[in-house]
Amino acid sequence: MSQPSTRRAVVTGIGVVAPNGTSTETFWKATQEGVSVLDRVTREGCEQLPLKVAGEVRSFDPAAAIEERYLVQTDRYTHFAMAAADAALEDARLGRADTEGAPFSAGVVTAAGSGGGEFGQRELQKLWGKGRRYVGPWQSIAWFYAASTGQVSIRRGFKGPCSVVAADEAGGLDALAHAARAVGRGTDVIVAGSTEAPLAPYSMVCQLGYGELSPVTDPGRAYRPFTGEACGFVPAEGGAMLVVEEAAAARERGVPVRAAVAGHASTFTGASRWELSRQGLAEAIRGALAEAGCAPEEVDVVF
Repeated sequence: MSQPSTRRAVVTGIGVVAPNGTSTETFWKATQEGVSVLDRVTREGCEQLPLKVAGEVRSFDPAAAIEERYLVQTDRYTHFAMAAADAALEDARLGRADTEGAPFSAGVVTAAGSGGGEFGQRELQKLWGKGRRYVGPWQSIAWFYAASTGQVSIRRGFKGPCSVVAADEAGGLDALAHAARAVGRGTDVIVAGSTEAPLAPYSMVCQLGYGELSPVTDPGRAYRPFTGEACGFVPAEGGAMLVVEEAAAARERGVPVRAAVAGHASTFTGASRWELSRQGLAEAIRGALAEAGCAPEEVDVVF
């Protein structure tokens, strides 16, 4: 990350849209209580698929959170991103008036692994069922991994550094690191995070080729990591967005600091080289600790 010591990145806002809560408060309460959100898949079109268990966001109404002109041109995963970004900015006490005068001082970094499968499926069905004239103009961007970064920045009027990270399960953490780097280089505010909506039939079929997918159909036993009964992963939708800003600016605004981004490192061993994953993880841990100036014995919690 190599941030100048005079510009320290901190998190001042959190927004969550997840199966176990569509607000930070409900999400954290469910997490503390150990509430399981895995259940039988209810999405239309998935009835005959062998994948029977997933984590669905069932209490989210995009029309209540997002303007119609944005809804019609975006996928569900971008709806999550826009709603979570709004919540994070509200939590950080940053309204539109706070950035309108300096739009180049605010940016967006998001991560995505599956893109807009639901939107893409709908438009492809129109293409093959009715013809190309029936395909909407937003198909070209709504499915794309960069759509959320673009739509959040357009909707909020941000014109500062914007980027997209593709790093599978690590994408959200890497997006946070990119945000911290941008703040270290001089940007005032970055909205960063990751959202996914991989439960449309098209997206579900694409996941059937993963050998690590859990075949268990009992929601209570489908995902049991760190146990002898572990049998793979289970897909879910949702995500979170964070507001990252410079520490001195946050103190000047008088907003609570949720966390400081002390250090980050990432490695890549390749999907076909899982035997090297422990080595890569160890190297990433060493790099993050070194950047943070933190000794292993000083770490209190590991997730």
